[in-house]
Amino acid sequence: MSAGSMAKSVFIHTFGCQMNESDSARMRESLATAEAGGWIATEAPETADLILLNTCAIREKAEQKLFSALGRYREQKEARGTLIGVAGCVAQQEKGKILERAPYVDFVLGPDNLSALPEIVATLQGQLKWERTPVVQTAWMDSSTYVFPRATAEASRGKVTAFVTAMKGCDNVCSFCVVPHTRGRELSRAYAEIVAEVGALVAVGVREVTLIGQNVNSFSGGCSFPDLLRRVAAVPGLWRLRFTTSHPHDFSPALRDCYAAAPLGEPLLMPHLHLPVQCGADTVLARMRRDYTVAGYEAQIADFRRVAPGATLTSDMIVGFPGESDADFEGTLALVQRVQFDNLFSFAYSSRPRTTARLKENTWGVVPDAVKSERLERLQVAQRDIATARMAALVGTVVEVLVEGASRFDATRATGHTRGNQTVNFSGSAAPGALVEIAIEGSTPSSLSGREVALLRPAFGSGQRATRLPVLLAEG
Repeated sequence: MSAGSMAKSVFIHTFGCQMNESDSARMRESLATAEAGGWIATEAPETADLILLNTCAIREKAEQKLFSALGRYREQKEARGTLIGVAGCVAQQEKGKILERAPYVDFVLGPDNLSALPEIVATLQGQLKWERTPVVQTAWMDSSTYVFPRATAEASRGKVTAFVTAMKGCDNVCSFCVVPHTRGRELSRAYAEIVAEVGALVAVGVREVTLIGQNVNSFSGGCSFPDLLRRVAAVPGLWRLRFTTSHPHDFSPALRDCYAAAPLGEPLLMPHLHLPVQCGADTVLARMRRDYTVAGYEAQIADFRRVAPGATLTSDMIVGFPGESDADFEGTLALVQRVQFDNLFSFAYSSRPRTTARLKENTWGVVPDAVKSERLERLQVAQRDIATARMAALVGTVVEVLVEGASRFDATRATGHTRGNQTVNFSGSAAPGALVEIAIEGSTPSSLSGREVALLRPAFGSGQRATRLPVLLAEG
């Protein structure tokens, strides 16, 4: 499609993690350029000229979810001639097998090949429908040819927060994880490229950046990860900095100290850490190929909380891993009670292709589905009680919130996140992009509610004046 022709619309169905959310945004932006034909994003698949499914392979039913969605979207193709593409981790995992089950799919694109999307779409658009040949592009790129997805300033104008990719892939090869097979080995961006991207985003109003990667704290793009955090935090106009996701193996003392109070720490790094533990039993951790013990993990958490008292802590947990005994699971429950996580992303073990755990299931012992379900429910009930109490403790306090837009539950109220990454829905007049103080009046296990009591920093280009300086500026 030429730049001068009528723009067409694209609908992107995203499954999975922050990396996929970021990749979907980058694909949307690459199609929106004049060179690509100026595709317009739509939230209505029934009106789209291109439907793109960006997939996740972490859970066992990922493939079923993909083909179920494809079945629904096939109707659009038959009615309107809509192009259909599959990208992401299931695309990398299944490759041409997707076309065997769904021959109406026009292209399959692996995570390393996102930069080829505009060219593939343009080629297919230029062919007559009955002459189109499906495209499968899933080759791994080496460090000299791989192009990192990056956020463009123009597409980010008006946004308050943004994901910035720091690295991709993972070298840990945990026995349960398919990521090394779908995202490849670790590869880091040059730190100067990351800093430049953040600078361009801040210039158009982005105020919070999250550095992302499958194992972002193993970053090696010309400096250490703690040094990268400090370099990014030095970008003028940036207010908040976060990162995800991390591995205990790479949570170094230097990284821990970035959370400390000034002058040792980095003030823009928000007091929230997501550090997946996965299990509370050493025997299971060893089978998972997690190179730490429960005691070692708890020591890291104790050090973190000593350096950053009051910071929030979240984690991942898997129940029903092959060979997990009743005692092993009780160890997980006990760990959760001792650590008191603010939030926990918990899952029943999923058997994934090409993983060591799948090969060893019969040797280690398969946990019945009913047992996995019962354990997961018990874990989630325990965590819900902890989260309920920790959120309720914030009622009556005043917290700093970055306004992100209207609440999805009530358009008359706004929403944003605290420094500790808790969601807050509130009444107030501050525009998206403003930094405000909120008096907390209510809580649930997953969110807070309240009212605006002070404007700390106005939104980009709003012309408003702060009613009170934020503590950080007052102290600085």
